[in-house]
Amino acid sequence: MFTPPSESENLAHAFHTDVKQVVDIRSDNSSDQNANQIAISPISKDEPLVTRRELWSYYLYSNGGNGVGLGYTQTLFQGLATAAGYDPVAGPGSSCLATTASGQCVVPWGSGTKSVSGVVLTANGVSFAIMTAILTTIGSAADYGTFGRWLLFAITVVCWAAQYACMALTTPNRWVLAMVLYIIGFVSYSVTLVFYAALFPRLARNTPRARQLREKYENSEIPPEVYEQGESLEKNRITDIFTVHSNVGFLTTLLLNLALLLPMANNPKVDNYVLVVVNTYWVVLGIWWFVFQEPRPGPKLPKGEHYLTIGWKQIWAALKTYKHLPYTFVYLFSYFLLADGLNTTGTLIAICQNDKFSFSFLQNTYLGLSQAITSTISTLAFWYIQRYWKISTKKMFVVTNVVTILIPLWGMIGIWTEKLGFHNTWEFWAYNVMFGLFQAPYYAYSLTMMAELSPPGFDNMFFGLFGLSNRASSMVGPNVIQVIIDKTGNNWQGFPFLFALCTAASVVIWFGVDVTKGRRDAVRWAAEQRKHIH
Repeated sequence: MFTPPSESENLAHAFHTDVKQVVDIRSDNSSDQNANQIAISPISKDEPLVTRRELWSYYLYSNGGNGVGLGYTQTLFQGLATAAGYDPVAGPGSSCLATTASGQCVVPWGSGTKSVSGVVLTANGVSFAIMTAILTTIGSAADYGTFGRWLLFAITVVCWAAQYACMALTTPNRWVLAMVLYIIGFVSYSVTLVFYAALFPRLARNTPRARQLREKYENSEIPPEVYEQGESLEKNRITDIFTVHSNVGFLTTLLLNLALLLPMANNPKVDNYVLVVVNTYWVVLGIWWFVFQEPRPGPKLPKGEHYLTIGWKQIWAALKTYKHLPYTFVYLFSYFLLADGLNTTGTLIAICQNDKFSFSFLQNTYLGLSQAITSTISTLAFWYIQRYWKISTKKMFVVTNVVTILIPLWGMIGIWTEKLGFHNTWEFWAYNVMFGLFQAPYYAYSLTMMAELSPPGFDNMFFGLFGLSNRASSMVGPNVIQVIIDKTGNNWQGFPFLFALCTAASVVIWFGVDVTKGRRDAVRWAAEQRKHIH
């Protein structure tokens, strides 16, 4: 895992320059790196120490922004579209909800019709296209000044507003409005996750524990390997804790929802009220991050540059670093495929689940509770196991990848039989439990992997690329799957493509990404950039 003694001096020098911003690294490729000069956030001792209050406000934002509202919005949107559509077998005027319905359902779309499943997948595809535009245009700009701070606040407010606007979704003929609000909510929520996640590497570098490690390293009290492992574990600690908070918030909001769903089961607007409660929970907990966040601004925007164009220039410059950061870019590419497969698999299973349980918020709440409880337990268990045995981030991530592959494989069985393959109630319970046990740690470790492979000081730039891999990648999956479903009329026909996608991506990560070497490449490259800037 660690470098041999012959490399220790070079590694120590790279880490030292990263900390003190005094660079004297020889490079055989300096001319190439000159071409990639970019202003970056300084990594210095002048940054405020992370306070307990600030760290808790960061965790509480995650607690409130737990994604429950987004899941309910999709259920509401799909339910209204189904109620507004008709059974293509029975013809126009028929109901998709009739006991004699064929199971297929279409709504007017352009000059023809489109299946409701296809409409939901199209909404997802459009959402990911918008995310791509946002993250490529202003993603990297968040590294400059206080732009990132205010950007996260603005997008969070847009998400809150879209969720509250769902109070208007009360009749089937408003399914198009439901689609629009779902897209706005989905895009804004996903973008908040990207910019929120980009904050944690800097927080991890400025915790008392990280500062203590850094001082010991600078005073030659610990070798580079110990410093490297200690900082890695600190990153894992923070990602695991905010993942636990997200799941605790998931559990808490679901329990709050039951307080509405059970006594008001016959109220036609109860689903809308639930969305208001979920959103208010996030507002109450999330606002404190914007109050207690310590100022850690990046450099000023270079003269002649603009916030709407610097992002594209930064991404182009970042992409040109692939020769110097090969493992970082192999991870970004493979995660692009993996995220596409996993996100689309989740959407497809949600469509099947909503059909199975007749768009019931109550049933989805019960299923969500099983996922929230197991997610919280598993994230803590994975962290304990990793810390106790000092297992690398990649090995922990590989374990979660195996289940990522097995989920669409199980769905494939449903093509040939209705006895298995997400046709039965117990399978959706099993899916939510398995998802909680393995996919909650998956998200935590995927973030830590990115933090390990990102050059220090380039947090928003590389997390912007990571956000594209995680979110915008799914422009491919939903569009392919909705074409398959529209042609076959069978939701389960989409699983083979997703299984192939997840498997290919996982194999590349397992055998093609060396995190230890990638981290050292990233530190050296960041130090080389500071050499040219300073």
